[in-house]
Formats: sequence, structure tokens, C-alpha cells
Amino acid sequence: MTRLLDVRDLRVEFRTRDGVAEAVGGVSYGVDAGRTLAVLGESGSGKSVTAQAVMGILDSPPAFVTGGQVLFRGRDLLTMSPRERRSVRGAAMAMIFQDALSALNPVLTVGAQLAEMYEVHRGMSRKDARARAVELMDRVRIPAAKARVNDYPHQFSGGMRQRIMIAMAIALEPELIIADEPTTALDVTVQAQVMDLLDELRREYAMGLILITHDLGVVADVADEIAVMYAGRIVETAPVRELYRRPAHPYTRGLLDSIPRVDHKGKELYAIKGLPPSLLTVPTGCPFHPRCPRAQDICRTERPPLYEVPDATDTVAPGRASACHFWKDELDA
Repeated sequence: MTRLLDVRDLRVEFRTRDGVAEAVGGVSYGVDAGRTLAVLGESGSGKSVTAQAVMGILDSPPAFVTGGQVLFRGRDLLTMSPRERRSVRGAAMAMIFQDALSALNPVLTVGAQLAEMYEVHRGMSRKDARARAVELMDRVRIPAAKARVNDYPHQFSGGMRQRIMIAMAIALEPELIIADEPTTALDVTVQAQVMDLLDELRREYAMGLILITHDLGVVADVADEIAVMYAGRIVETAPVRELYRRPAHPYTRGLLDSIPRVDHKGKELYAIKGLPPSLLTVPTGCPFHPRCPRAQDICRTERPPLYEVPDATDTVAPGRASACHFWKDELDA
């Protein structure tokens, strides 16, 4: 069965004055219709660059896609002409950006920006497109949508602006949505509302959803599968419950241990030691070894492949893998 999105060995590099930085070094992941894939990792791990390469919106130069395939319904997006790519973007796949205030045009009303989707892609009249814009704002639960359709982005709160971005993404009922840190800078209550809305829309439209975040707590209740990235590579993949119950990579365990917990009140919050490596000088062997509590000599010299990892019943689960030489020890920790 053809996957909705199937990313295979994707490679992206940035050619700078200081050298060539491999921002995405052979990433492979996929998502099916009606399912949610969460892509996790610290800032600089390559999550957003991968998503931008999938959408075809990387600035080139300095960014260049140097290898791999991005198959959408079996068609390789990387081999399409710019015109074909534009016809897919927005209509079949859409992206929700991290900073809604920067992503929205400050000199156009939100109604005009939403209506433009229908005018350009559906050929609607301005009046009909504006009516659909109001319906969209109602759909994402913006109060008094009819009265606020002529407001500008700066007149909305952060949470409401993010809802406008979600409305824009679902306007043409795409099959795939990529949400890049959609809850950044929002308070906890608004984060939960935004995540609930995305999950509800995913179920209603049977869309595939790729959720990019650095916060494991945000995705626990909405993701089906998780891919963990570090230094431009996938280091662990797993069904969401398996990953939370039995992480198979020290980096994933470090991310889980960094989540604040009520039963740890008064204790020092755990933090992974050190900093992510510069992509201009990625360490040899396992890129995580300078920060890893399990690092041994082999970790410094040999880069681990993605090993297949069995589930709790000792059967190999599809999509369960870890790029750690000592993943068995990590499971038992």
C-alpha cells in the first residue's frame, strides 16, 4: 500500500563561507492518511529543514537538496517542475509555521489572506472567498469571526493568530499538514487547545499530520509514531507508547528525563549535558557520543545504523528502530 508521504534518505546541505554543513544526513520517515507522526529533537537537529525540503520552500542558495526522494502518493516531489510543485503546495499539502506573526502578512487583513487561497486555487469571486474565510475562522473557533474578518494579524493574540494559520492550512482540505512547532511561545492552556484542534481536524478530514516539536509532553496524547532527530539524522523511531515506555536510545531517554514531573517537585531538573554539535564539525562515530553517559570506544569510531528493535513482547515491531550500538542496554535501563 502506497504511503501518503514517504521520505527516503533525504539529504540537505548548506554551503556557507565557513564550509558545508550537512543539515539533513539521510533522513527517512513516512506518515499515512489519518495518522500523526511527531518529529522530535533539540533546536538545530534538522527537523524544520527536513520539513521545508518536503514542502519545497528552502532558500537555495545556501540550501541544496543533494539526495533522496520525497514521495507523495507515490510521486517524487523532488523531480517535479516548480509549477507542478506549486500546484501541490497548499492544495494537497500545507504547512503551519512556528511564528504566526511573521508568517502572516502584517498589511493585509486575515480575511483577505484566507480568501486569497480560494481566489487563487479555486477561482472564487472575492465575495464568495470572503464568505468562506468567515466559515474557516468559525471552524477554528475564533470568536465573532464575522466581525473580526477585517482585523489585521497584530490585533489577535498569539493563540488566535495560530488558529488563523491552522485555518489557512486546512482551507483547501489538503491530505497532509506539517505543523512546525505550532505551540511555541503559547501558554500551557492555549497549547492544549491548539493541539486538540489539530487532532480534531486530523480525524475529521482524515489527513496525515507531521508534528515538529522539541517538547515530548506536547505530543504524548496526539501522536501515533515518533521519530527522534539528532544532528540531522534519525536516531530512534517507535510507536508513541513504546517510546515513552521503553526508549532505546540514550538521547531519547535524556529528552524524557528532562520533562518536568509533579512527583519530582523540589528536585533538580535533569538536563542533557553539553550542547548539540556544529553541523560543520559533526563528531566521528555516533554524533551523540560526546554527551552520552553510555559512550564507549566503538561509539567514537563507528556510526551506528538504525538497528531493528523488538517491542515489549520481543517481536520486531514495524518502525521500531534505534541508532545506538547499545540499544539493548538502554531498553533494560
